[in-house]
Amino acid sequence: MKKCRRCSKPATLHITEIRKGEATEVHLCETCAKDYLQQADTNDDSSSEFEFDKLEDASEALDDAEDPVCPNCGITFREFRKQGRLGCPHDYVAFRNELLPLLENIHGQTQHVGKTPRQVAVSPQRQDLQHQLVRLKSQLKAAIDEEKYESAAKLRDEIHSLESQLSEKDLGPQ
Repeated sequence: MKKCRRCSKPATLHITEIRKGEATEVHLCETCAKDYLQQADTNDDSSSEFEFDKLEDASEALDDAEDPVCPNCGITFREFRKQGRLGCPHDYVAFRNELLPLLENIHGQTQHVGKTPRQVAVSPQRQDLQHQLVRLKSQLKAAIDEEKYESAAKLRDEIHSLESQLSEKDLGPQ
């Protein structure tokens, strides 16, 4: 999330100005944006340019000081924003504070909850049974690897029971 060039509030107005053939981005909060736009309305070019240059100098100093860098791959958050791609898996930790608001803004939340295809319209009860079946199969594999055959036999029986419940639901009332 960009910060205002004049103060530390989150920027809500993003302007691209072209001065002397160079495009420059200006990020301002709501209150600073009002001042900035009022200043532009007065059309006093000399004072406007002076104010713009002060904004640029302050902004570059803030950006350089606050631009986090991944210790593993060396990518900066600014580079990520330009490219749209992270450099390595460690960037999620290095840029956590910057990524969380960004993800929340895009997706509405920061926790992945998964998605079920529309064609599969599975009931929540059936879905729970399927998750339980996957978990039990994993436990069965671990028990066999550890040579705990008694517990493996119990898990096998539970798996058969769950599979029969699932097949009954498939053959149930239609």
